[in-house]
Amino acid sequence: MRLATIEQEQTFSRVAQWLPGPGRYRSRFRICLASQLIFLLLSAAYAQTPDQDDDVIRVETDVTNLPFTANDKNNRFITTLEQSDIRVLEDGVAQQLFTFQRETDRPLSIAFLIDVSQSEERTLPDEKRAARSFIETIIQSKKDQAAIIPFTGSAFLEQGLTRDVFAIYRALERVEVAQPAYLGSGRPLTGITSGPGMKRPPPEGSTAIWEAIALTASEVLAKSPVQRRRAIILLTDGQDTTSRLKASEAINAALDAETIIYAIGIGDSKYEGVDRNVLRGIAERTGGRAFFPKKDVDFKAVFTEIEQELRTQYLIAYSSTNKNRNGAYRQIRIEVTNPALQREQLKLRYRPGYFAKPLQNRER
Repeated sequence: MRLATIEQEQTFSRVAQWLPGPGRYRSRFRICLASQLIFLLLSAAYAQTPDQDDDVIRVETDVTNLPFTANDKNNRFITTLEQSDIRVLEDGVAQQLFTFQRETDRPLSIAFLIDVSQSEERTLPDEKRAARSFIETIIQSKKDQAAIIPFTGSAFLEQGLTRDVFAIYRALERVEVAQPAYLGSGRPLTGITSGPGMKRPPPEGSTAIWEAIALTASEVLAKSPVQRRRAIILLTDGQDTTSRLKASEAINAALDAETIIYAIGIGDSKYEGVDRNVLRGIAERTGGRAFFPKKDVDFKAVFTEIEQELRTQYLIAYSSTNKNRNGAYRQIRIEVTNPALQREQLKLRYRPGYFAKPLQNRER
C-alpha cells in the first residue's frame, strides 16, 4: 500500500534542498520535517486501511441481498451458474440485478438453539459432541460469530454472539437438560408481550420452540452486522407445547432478521418422537433445510452439509422497483431461465420473501 503520494515525497525533497547549509537550525528543521512526514504517513495509512470492525455503524438501504444455493437432482452443489441463467421476481415483477457472485467466505453469525426439555435427555450428549465438532470446523474466530441458546419454556442466552471459540466451548459444556428448570447461568431472553387477556408465559420444563426462534432472531441475530450470513441451527424434536406464538410468527421473525433456519430433528421414542413436517416447514420457509439424523455419525454428516451450504452460496442483490417501504411482506421467486439447466431440474434454495422496512440510519 502506498502511504504517501510521489508528489508529497518530491515536495519534501525540494524543501530540504532549499534549506541553508549545515548547521543546528537545519538539523532542527529536519527533525521537525521528519516528524511531520511521519504524522502524514500514519494519517495516510489510517485513512487507507479499511475498518476491520464491521459491528459499529450500519446504514439501511433499499438494497435487497439474497443468498441462494443450487443443487442438481443428485443433491450436488452447482457452482457454475451465471447471472444470465436466472431471473428474480418480486411480487411477480422482474428485478434488475446489480450483483451476482459466488461466495465461499462470507462471515457467519450462527445461533445454536438447543432444546433442553426432558424429551432430549438421552440425545443431548450426542448433540453437544456434534455441535462442538461443527464449531471446530466452521467457526473461523477472526470473522465468524456463534451464540449458544438452550431453551425449554424460556430461551437462555448462555453465550451471546462471539468470535471467542473457547467461550463458545465453555458455554456448550454448561448446557444440560432441565429437571424441570434450566440450571445454567444464561439470562432469559425477553421481548414477547404478556398481559391481561393474553396467554401466560410458558412454565419451566415445557417446550416453547416458536418463542425461542422469534427471540433468537429478533434479540440476538438481528443485532449482528448486516453483511453477515445469519443462521439458526435448531436442535429439537419439533414438539412445541406452550408457545404463545404461532409457527408462522416465528418464521416471520426469522425472515425479518434475514435468518435461515436449519432444523435438526432430534427425538426420543420414549416421548412423542420427531415432528418432521413441522420442522421441514419452518426450515424451508426461511430458505433452510431439515435433517433427521439417527446416530452420532449422522450428526457429523448433517453438520458437514450445513457447512457446505453456508460456505457455498451465490449472492444476488437488487434495488426493488417497488419503492414503497411500508413494512409489508414481499414474495421473492428465483427462476432458472437457461433451457439446458431447466432440464437438469435444479433445486434452488433461498428465503422466499422479506419485509420492506422503512429506511433509516442506525448505529449498531
